[in-house]
Amino acid sequence: MMRLGGIVAFALALFAASPAQAFCGFYVSGADTKLTNNATQVVLMRDGTRTVLSMQNNYQGPPENFAMVVPVPVVLDKAKVKTLDRAMFDKIDQLDAPRLVEYWEQDPCNPHKHMEMMAAPGVAMMEAEDSGGSRSKDLGVKVEAKFSVGEYDIVILSAKDSSGLETWLLQEKYKIPNGSEPYLRPYVQRGSKFFVAKVDVKRVRFENGMATLSPIRFHYDSEQFGLPIRLGLVNSGGAQDLVIHVLGKNQRYEVANYPNVAVPTNIEVSDETRTQFPAFYAALFDRVLERNPRAVVTEYSWQAGSCDPCPVPPLDVDALAAFGADVLPSVEDKEDPYALAQSFVLTRLHARYTKESLGADLVFRNARPIVGGREIMTGANHQLERGAVESSMNNFQGRYIIRHRWTGPIECENPKRNVWGGPPGGGEPEASSAKNIAFAPRGKVTLAAFVKEDNPDLDVKAAPPSQGDPPLGVVVPPPAHTCGCNMTGSSTTASALSALGGLGLLGLRRRRRPRSNRPRVR
Repeated sequence: MMRLGGIVAFALALFAASPAQAFCGFYVSGADTKLTNNATQVVLMRDGTRTVLSMQNNYQGPPENFAMVVPVPVVLDKAKVKTLDRAMFDKIDQLDAPRLVEYWEQDPCNPHKHMEMMAAPGVAMMEAEDSGGSRSKDLGVKVEAKFSVGEYDIVILSAKDSSGLETWLLQEKYKIPNGSEPYLRPYVQRGSKFFVAKVDVKRVRFENGMATLSPIRFHYDSEQFGLPIRLGLVNSGGAQDLVIHVLGKNQRYEVANYPNVAVPTNIEVSDETRTQFPAFYAALFDRVLERNPRAVVTEYSWQAGSCDPCPVPPLDVDALAAFGADVLPSVEDKEDPYALAQSFVLTRLHARYTKESLGADLVFRNARPIVGGREIMTGANHQLERGAVESSMNNFQGRYIIRHRWTGPIECENPKRNVWGGPPGGGEPEASSAKNIAFAPRGKVTLAAFVKEDNPDLDVKAAPPSQGDPPLGVVVPPPAHTCGCNMTGSSTTASALSALGGLGLLGLRRRRRPRSNRPRVR
């Protein structure tokens, strides 16, 4: 099991916790309902120079021992900080997670029958002691602002010396990990401010004896778009996984200072994958990083107002507002909700690193749109899309497919094989998620045990198919009138999900599982 330290690190968890449809309605599985269970998530919204950062921390341990320190480029006031609903993070994680889909071959003598049936119809200010900024002259630390948000008591600090900042935090009873000073030093030297949040236990909700901490959101303006993850290594116990959900206004993002690679996608897998999807995906992700050391993996990049398949409804205007669209200067109050949702690109980036392999904080840059992982045929042989390809739009996802051959009678003269849809009896199985990817054991399975076809990119050879079966990769498209994707604002879409992501605090050790990626993306 891998141990997750506060991955997305610009947070310094001050206490170490323990353990860390191309066809509509078919069986669809996100990679994990709580992919970063016992870890931290972050969602970044970016437009121009405005960054909105939302972070969720699944903290285990006494809440009075919880605190975090996040480097920020400017002093934040109470109007720029708020708490969010935790459910939003679960939803965005399901929406952009690598997914397992399941299709059934339709009756070769009446292949479109079933598909035609489906297509028919408070922020409270604290006492203003030290207002105007208090200073510890000996330590060079200045309190720039002080206020309360939800269950958090927040101070914004500036510091002249990293040792002084470490001493100040200890004197103020913040339980920071030993050896924090070297990690604080580069942020102090570049003039960063420090967002410090500590829990007031009187305002904490408990569920099953465990403190439930609200996600925090704050925003600022800065020319550089980055994520200071090195601070998250302060009390790291080993390899850390980081998942970043980026919502860019009309823009996909990738990292500028590490290699980028797109997750291998549209891989046909065996029926057994249904019960071992976490283990399969762990092996896939590990193979990708083995072949692309230090790479950051793109697992999803799609217009935020649509998806295909949709484990949950796509993002709507309320979800985008929660993520930060309400404080973006380019977003107007009366903007068309569907157009607004489609103007954002949701990208999922996944990294895994150690103290030794991580050289610098993440810096993001604009990236060209990509497509891949859809139920679309390409090339002269009519094969499914493989990998990520530059395009004029963003429609890329990590997708893995179980296909069930037709087993009924074939009594017509010209049967049409490889038309895929829902189960033979009709209906739409409930969408579900492959759970516990964060806890899947490593090194227990091989990719060859799951894949149904050779994959040179992963250096995997599959077992030969059964005699008499047509090749699985050949796909016949559905009739033009069947639905292909779920759009926010359409009459077929249920209430759209809210989305949010969280930030990994340094020090919170969480177990978690990787995801995967392959074809290189520029």
